[in-house]
Amino acid sequence: MTELLPNYAAGRWQTGQGPGAVLQDPVLGHDLVRVDATGLDLPEAFRFAREQGGSALRALTYRQRAALLGAVVKVLQTHRDAYYEIATANSGTVKNDSAVDIDGGIFTLGQYAKWGDALGDVRALRDGDAARLGKEPVFLSQHLQVPARGVALFINAFNFPAWGLWEKAAPALLSGVPVIVKPATSTAWLTQRMVRDVVDAGVLPAGALSVIAGSSAGLMDQLAPFDVVSFTGSADTAGIIRAHPAVARRSVRANIEADSLNSALLLPDAAPGSDAFNLLVREVVREMTVKSGQKCTAIRRILVPAGVYGAAAEAIGAKLAGVTVGNPRNDGVRMGSLVSTAQLHAVREGLAQLRAHADILHDGRQAQLVDADPAVAACIGPVLLGARDADTAAVVHDVEVFGPVATLVPYRDVDHALALAQRGQGSLVASLYGADEAALGHAAVQLAASHGRVHVVTPDVAQAHTGHGNVMPMSLHGGPGRAGGGAELAGLRALGFYHQRSAVQASPGVLAALGL
Repeated sequence: MTELLPNYAAGRWQTGQGPGAVLQDPVLGHDLVRVDATGLDLPEAFRFAREQGGSALRALTYRQRAALLGAVVKVLQTHRDAYYEIATANSGTVKNDSAVDIDGGIFTLGQYAKWGDALGDVRALRDGDAARLGKEPVFLSQHLQVPARGVALFINAFNFPAWGLWEKAAPALLSGVPVIVKPATSTAWLTQRMVRDVVDAGVLPAGALSVIAGSSAGLMDQLAPFDVVSFTGSADTAGIIRAHPAVARRSVRANIEADSLNSALLLPDAAPGSDAFNLLVREVVREMTVKSGQKCTAIRRILVPAGVYGAAAEAIGAKLAGVTVGNPRNDGVRMGSLVSTAQLHAVREGLAQLRAHADILHDGRQAQLVDADPAVAACIGPVLLGARDADTAAVVHDVEVFGPVATLVPYRDVDHALALAQRGQGSLVASLYGADEAALGHAAVQLAASHGRVHVVTPDVAQAHTGHGNVMPMSLHGGPGRAGGGAELAGLRALGFYHQRSAVQASPGVLAALGL
């Protein structure tokens, strides 16, 4: 029987009492490890994190907590090779795609270590300047940001088991809030291993970081009024979290990242063969194939002028035809597998929905796999669809297929294109391609109200832009409406979720004595 991975809770390693869920290699079909949380004393785990981990973290200054993040970075860098092996086996990703997850998470931790060091040796933060409460400056109001006195519960998605942990944990730990992470079961091995390495290295106070792998049953029930919960996943599960008494009645602060039908928009000035046109084609192909399209930020809809539709279909299809799919252990493979056969079935079902309203422009489903058995491997080649009537093809704007699938959509004019992008009902990111700076600037402002991030690519930033789907810690990650209404990262703005804002009304002398 495969190894049962232990959970780290209440300051000790504990295995579940059930048989556990088996994690498999999505390419070879082999059983890897098991995870289970049956029988854990969850009240004890949360109490220990709040009382031991929280107290220890809050006793430190921001600079000292930043040093802890720096120490975590060093631990993770030491074990990078092992993480790549786990990602290949459990997520089916090629090395470059694993780097987005693993090195992206480590990079984000390093950034918050630097930013936190600059906050200095204080334990609370001023929020703006003191304001007079009367005519004379003898009684003032000073807003503060103080660390939340609770625990941060992370319920994470399967696509980023490394980055998904650390992009949340970095601002939480820097804020002085202990973390309990519940990774998605299918790819929990990498998250568990990273936590194990950090715990074994002893670089964090006891209770500052815990991992519970397996079922999430009972976790939300443990949340108390000063706790926070951050969720990444489906809109259906997000609805369950929002309706849970912890959130609905006890006012536990919740951050949600859900479904997102992101767009790439080619402006009318970008003719076929132009630099901007070629940049769009390159980015669409990259976003369709990186991590086999299993990114919350991946391009799902490609909006192009109606007169460019045919040329765009041909150019994107030509590049997709050169994408090799199969076993990520083979150096000739560019795109690995989906994370599981269950995910493969979900992608096929989503494709069937889209095909009822869209044509297939490039079909990679029948491409020969490299070093992989199509009867076993959860592999599917990239599929480009086309919806010539963008207004009536509602399913294209409503259904997200979480795999290497995107739909080409023609538009009449810029106003029509912007309206189509906004039919996603709130998205994480939209990217714009063109050379007309005035037109790009206008479009970016118009899209900002319905998107968490607008990524503008002009020929002069061809080598400098960070990518449509790459989430950088300096920028906001989240989006309104369908995308969940959440907000993560954005530099030190992320600390706000883990702090309580309070106004201290006092004399200038008392405010000076706050020690900030």
